[in-house]
Amino acid sequence: MSETYELKAEVRDRVGKGAARAVRREGKIPAVIYGDKKPPIPIALSANEVTKKIHGGGFLTTIATLDVAGERIRVIPKDYSLDPVKDFPVHVDFLRVAEGATLVLEVPVHFINDEKSRGIKRGGVLNVVRHAVELVVPADAIPDALTADLAGLDIGDSIHISHVTLPEGVRPTITDRDFTIATIAAPAVLREVEEEGAEGEAEGGESEA
Repeated sequence: MSETYELKAEVRDRVGKGAARAVRREGKIPAVIYGDKKPPIPIALSANEVTKKIHGGGFLTTIATLDVAGERIRVIPKDYSLDPVKDFPVHVDFLRVAEGATLVLEVPVHFINDEKSRGIKRGGVLNVVRHAVELVVPADAIPDALTADLAGLDIGDSIHISHVTLPEGVRPTITDRDFTIATIAAPAVLREVEEEGAEGEAEGGESEA
């Protein structure tokens, strides 16, 4: 689980596009805190601090504490918007997190032991179907990532969610099937050879006929 962090925030007196632009001109990012059956709170945060957290990784899977005018509010970032041209954050949504709460989050998948995969050694390609998996997780035990082990896998093999060891108390939101996370695909050259072979067999069969 990623370490929590704390950010100082101030309450915004005004909302709307004009007010948001004014906040950004001051070197801050407009944001809102919502959830837990309480009224939303419009806030402003240091643009520099938030940018560091976003680019530091794990932003959407790490619990944070916001100090809003002396009130400490435990939250998790639920979404953020980036400027389409300059790629800096322009808005963040935070969800209040109560003690003992469970959350629905997308957790990234990390793949290990590719050097121990027979298929990859033979030139196979790791075809990632899901770079992240949506999970139901305890708020106080959010995994940084899921680990998928490629050791022993050959061309044509697949990694399903059942092959991944989930931390205690964590479960996927999809429960009606053993969904695929990745496959070991044949290299393009091998696929071409197989296709040519299949075409040759078909032509031979037609000649005999």
